[in-house]
Amino acid sequence: MRQLTALFLLLVCATAFGQQKDSAQVSKKELYSKKFDFKNRANDHFMLQFGYDGWVSKPDSINVTGFSRHFNAYVFIDKPFKTDPRWSAAIGAGVGSSNIFFDKMSVRLAANNQQQQVVFKDLADTNHFRKFKLTNVWLEAPIELRFAANPLNTNKSFKVALGAKVGLMVSGYTKGRDFRNSDGQSIYSNKYILKEKDRSFFNSTRLAATFRVAYGIFGIHGAYQILNLFRESSGPPVRPWSIGITISGL
Repeated sequence: MRQLTALFLLLVCATAFGQQKDSAQVSKKELYSKKFDFKNRANDHFMLQFGYDGWVSKPDSINVTGFSRHFNAYVFIDKPFKTDPRWSAAIGAGVGSSNIFFDKMSVRLAANNQQQQVVFKDLADTNHFRKFKLTNVWLEAPIELRFAANPLNTNKSFKVALGAKVGLMVSGYTKGRDFRNSDGQSIYSNKYILKEKDRSFFNSTRLAATFRVAYGIFGIHGAYQILNLFRESSGPPVRPWSIGITISGL
């Protein structure tokens, strides 16, 4: 998390200088010249995102650990504004995922458990998995309002985008690896894996606010999920957030 924060600060400093350079390179005459076809320009039509995930308002009894992470991949259609081609609107489609890791805990998703809800259990003093994670996967439709300081060459320009994304959950499961006793010794083998899959306790719809700051093809992105991850009465009222690195282009 500290590394991502430091990278974000460095990028902001770099883009501050980059914006001045881009503005100087693009004259008003060039920007509004009819000879440029902004519809076919390169402007982040393809995007890959990777970074850190967290939960807001999670109970103290839930022990999240390690590098919980996400991976997203999107394709976009970008439409520049006729009045000012530095601004554009984009809509896309793709896949988003989240992996939350837990420290000596189990997360039960079985639909036939007595409480009829997700069960988080602390296993610090008993048998536990060495690694345990909760994974969610969504089909997503992101939208962005974009600004590029140099719309003639966005792959060498300061860029910023604000938006949102709507997702439909297609998978929700837990995965435990290497079951151990309280002394840390493997009970079966370090290759032992247990999976439990059930989407019924999760909100099927994901709605998140997003932002992105970049220079060229590299940038920083963030997202905050507006809707709870779990359905009401099916789990704690946590809302995921994420921050990470974006690679974009085409």
